[in-house]
Amino acid sequence: MQAVMVQKSAEAIVGAQESEHRRAKQRETRSRREDLAPIHQARPGQMRAAANTHRALKQDEVKVKRDLLEDVLDSDNLARAWKRVKANKGAPGIDGVTMEDFPTHARAHWPAVRKQIREGRYQPQAVRRVEIPKHGGGKRLLGIPTIMDRVIQQAIAQVLTPIFDPTFSESSYGFRPGRNAHQAIRQVQATVKEGRNIAVDIDLAKFFDTVNHDVLMNLLGRTIADKRLLCLIGRYLRAGVLVGEHIKPSEVGTPQGGPLSPLLANVLLHQLDRELERRGHRFARYADDLIILVRSPRAAQRVMQSITRYLETVLQLQVNLAKSKVAPMSESAFLGFTIKGKKVRWTDKALTDFKHRIKKLTARNWGVSMEYRLKKLGHYVTFPRKPI
Repeated sequence: MQAVMVQKSAEAIVGAQESEHRRAKQRETRSRREDLAPIHQARPGQMRAAANTHRALKQDEVKVKRDLLEDVLDSDNLARAWKRVKANKGAPGIDGVTMEDFPTHARAHWPAVRKQIREGRYQPQAVRRVEIPKHGGGKRLLGIPTIMDRVIQQAIAQVLTPIFDPTFSESSYGFRPGRNAHQAIRQVQATVKEGRNIAVDIDLAKFFDTVNHDVLMNLLGRTIADKRLLCLIGRYLRAGVLVGEHIKPSEVGTPQGGPLSPLLANVLLHQLDRELERRGHRFARYADDLIILVRSPRAAQRVMQSITRYLETVLQLQVNLAKSKVAPMSESAFLGFTIKGKKVRWTDKALTDFKHRIKKLTARNWGVSMEYRLKKLGHYVTFPRKPI
């Protein structure tokens, strides 16, 4: 019965294969120019950022010349995307369409949406702003797309991940298939054992909210040759955020909550990884959590200054100097752990947070599927019981 429901839901999204011409070129021209404006018509300050990025990233990139948008709209790819979005549950976006309502909604609207995407006319809806309280204080801002846009973003991510992920650094562990925080901690511990026990802890201020669209689009354009797909991604970046009753334009950032944002974050921060490797540094990165390990405090201060300069001038990111620091690894925390010799220990804050999350994940009144619950629990139970 479940398989039949998934199949019917997938059919609602995919529909019958259309036979219309893949491109309406005259209609696309104006749309492409507008959506690629961050690359071709940037303001002077933005042009400098793009120029800095271009100069700093002169290594040859292989452009993917295939018609990637058609891969995104492929029936099987869309069916997998819907299955993934459905399994992850989640609240509705600004249109109010729920997971239960979506198959009916898709049957009525998907053919027109697909046609608009192919013709370069599709405009994603703004995301719904949600504030999630952090355990211990503060709030995390999420942007919840409509379910239709979640499916489209997931379909894009499924096409782009096999292209970009193999190029990513071995020292990058976040939001990647087959990689996790446990592996990142083990790499840090191995590096400390080599005598690199001074940590350069660089804190990126509100990373997802401050991603520079121009820099990111330039980086994507170095690999993706399909301008229709680039235009669509650009529109997702600028879709806006519904705050109260008003839509706020998105001039920077890629909202947490969309299936595409983690991959875009790694595409941008991969440039940082390459720069660190070019300089011969040992490091580990999990999404926007970064730690660089060196042999002396003096070297650490030099690295802190030079990498901060790189992040701010080339990638146009903001470094929180108040939270960034240089300290022995035994006095620093990475992903909630400190490392001293052979021992890996929770920080007090991380242990409290861990207990809070496990309690939430095992709560009977949490309305998510068992598949989703086990997936989330898997992020925590993979850590060994004994010290690494």
